[in-house]
Amino acid sequence: MLDDNSYELPGKIALVHEWFSPRAVGGAEKVVQAIDEILVSKSCDPQLVALINADVNRTGSWLFGRSVKTSFIQNLPFGRSHVQNYLPILPFAIEQIDLSEYPLVISSNHLVAKGVLTSPDQMHLSYVHTPVRYAWDQMNVYLSRSKAVRLGLGPLVRWQLHCLRQWDQLSGGRVDCLLANSRFTARRIYRYWGRESQVVHPPVCVDRFRWDQPRDDFYLCLCRLVPNKRVDLVVAAFNTLGLPLIVVGAGPEKPSLERLAGPTVTLLGRQTEKEIETLMETCKAFIYAGVEDFGIAPVEAMAAGAPVIGFRKGGLLDTVRCVTRVSSSPTGLFFSEQSVRSIVEAVSWFEEKRLWEDLPSEAIRFWAEGFRPEVFRSSFENALRLAWSQYKDSLDVDTSDAFHGSVLGQ
Repeated sequence: MLDDNSYELPGKIALVHEWFSPRAVGGAEKVVQAIDEILVSKSCDPQLVALINADVNRTGSWLFGRSVKTSFIQNLPFGRSHVQNYLPILPFAIEQIDLSEYPLVISSNHLVAKGVLTSPDQMHLSYVHTPVRYAWDQMNVYLSRSKAVRLGLGPLVRWQLHCLRQWDQLSGGRVDCLLANSRFTARRIYRYWGRESQVVHPPVCVDRFRWDQPRDDFYLCLCRLVPNKRVDLVVAAFNTLGLPLIVVGAGPEKPSLERLAGPTVTLLGRQTEKEIETLMETCKAFIYAGVEDFGIAPVEAMAAGAPVIGFRKGGLLDTVRCVTRVSSSPTGLFFSEQSVRSIVEAVSWFEEKRLWEDLPSEAIRFWAEGFRPEVFRSSFENALRLAWSQYKDSLDVDTSDAFHGSVLGQ
């Protein structure tokens, strides 16, 4: 642990995120808010920065009344409501934001935020939620469901993603210190950017949930209804199983899922936080078939005492303790393939062995406590303290060497 005196942060700090919009409020946005709260608690007033800001005037938003520095996308047609439609120029747009007056830049990155331009006289720490999924290993999943591809624009889209990959790797090399939200993300950072990173799990508000409620007989799947979440596999599996499944979420996949759903599958669409809490607190188990970089929803389910049945890949390997792999305090069960058959086999085994009896809600909740906001705060502060101290030490060394060289040159 470093001396607290080394943790005196500069007066000007920029906190960068891709966009602030009521249309996109998820785990990444909760991390930005948590980082902002940490900085404010240190008597700092960070300048918020984003490509667009469509949330600052919404009553109840943590951004209400805050100053947000934005890019030129803010003033383009539909820029605030459909910023992702400008994907080909987003890397250019983020580079045009002038942050030269801020000695410390902190970015929360899942697309282009880490690409802001900084000088050798600035330190840039980036919390990485993911290298761009649809430009790297999940490109073909997205393209298989892309409307642009169906309209014959596949080659153009692939070329744009090729350019985005090149920029993503290049901009990843600009950052001084990289934090990853999971071991899986850290491996992807190393694979695509060639950089080491430190794992700091994001904060999960476990206190939202009660773990001691009577459990019902339905399974729950909750996520954004987009191709890479593979909710189609979950729905098809429960059609085969004939077991009750509730799907919560909104997104472009919803119409096709409604056509696919059998009589035991219910799609509820978007729900309130209170309704989600009740469903997680009473479901028999939480089902997740996507490859998630971290996956806050499964941790929230465990905070509510629900076992997780998930695909054995990605961030779930950091958060779920599989009943077949650990000797004490398991919290769920993995299936090995992203397929209907594999999900059917896992859920059937869960039913046949009555595994919920071996996965008590109190023990599951206890494990989830390790992801609470206080843990994130401690880990993030330690990482920031170390990075800032090392940066200041490097400036002292550079100054000393420059002075020594000038003396020798006389």
